[in-house]
Amino acid sequence: MDTSDRPARLAVGVLGAGRVGSVLGAALRLAGHRVVAASGVSDMSRRQAADRLGVGLSRPEEVIRQAELVLLTVPDDVLPELVAGLAATGADLRGKLLVHASGAYGLAVLDPAAEMGAVPLALHPVMTFTGRDDDLTKLNGCSFGVTAPLMLRPVAEALVIEMGGEPVWIAEQDRALYHAALAGAANHMITLIAESQELLSKIGVEHPGRMLGPLLGAALDNVLRLGIGGLTGPVVRGDAGTVRKHVDALILAAPEAADAYVALARLTADRALAAGLLKPEAAERLLDALGGNIWT
Repeated sequence: MDTSDRPARLAVGVLGAGRVGSVLGAALRLAGHRVVAASGVSDMSRRQAADRLGVGLSRPEEVIRQAELVLLTVPDDVLPELVAGLAATGADLRGKLLVHASGAYGLAVLDPAAEMGAVPLALHPVMTFTGRDDDLTKLNGCSFGVTAPLMLRPVAEALVIEMGGEPVWIAEQDRALYHAALAGAANHMITLIAESQELLSKIGVEHPGRMLGPLLGAALDNVLRLGIGGLTGPVVRGDAGTVRKHVDALILAAPEAADAYVALARLTADRALAAGLLKPEAAERLLDALGGNIWT
């Protein structure tokens, strides 16, 4: 990228110095920007601000006053209220880059601040942060879902690259679906694997993670390389009897998991049928085993 597209060194403020805010602020700091202030309400925010950002906690209005780029890194449900509050209090937002890191929201959530002269950007790192020391290294090569006004795309791109990431442009109207895709894959995968570990523990498997690790690694590699073509298992084979045994066993051992299994098996069968991996007659047998309609 032409170095003329790089933003000038900026005074950075962080509203919400938790797991995400402290990581993004630290990444900008490493890129040569100055973190000048941060706000937060928890003990963790205080520690992260001191350790990662090199600042103490300040009131939000003081963060706004000192900063040229303000990171709004608060939970999704808090973001609209925060932006509306900043606008309502008459904070001087003129010319300030206002950057949120929410996956679900685009630029519209920043409209109240933009009307007050703020410059809006949505930069969402496609990564999970746990508050551990290795969080910052996770940004290297990480995709960012970026929504920005056309004229600000070079600025958004430069900021993401400076943090070690790769910008991927997401249209405003697609933000909710974009975030649903990410959350469905990452969050629900954790739930499914934790459930599998618990079921294996119930039947006496001492190290369920050790058993699942190679299988899950291979499955993840298959789907990332081959898409639905990497599907294996009883559903794609049309093994209705096996699927029925799974459902019956889950109803006895973990009824709440049985409902999830049936829903996912139907979705799997539907995708396999559409891809030509599952024959219609085998799909009908699965339909009976699952006790519902898989056709869409």
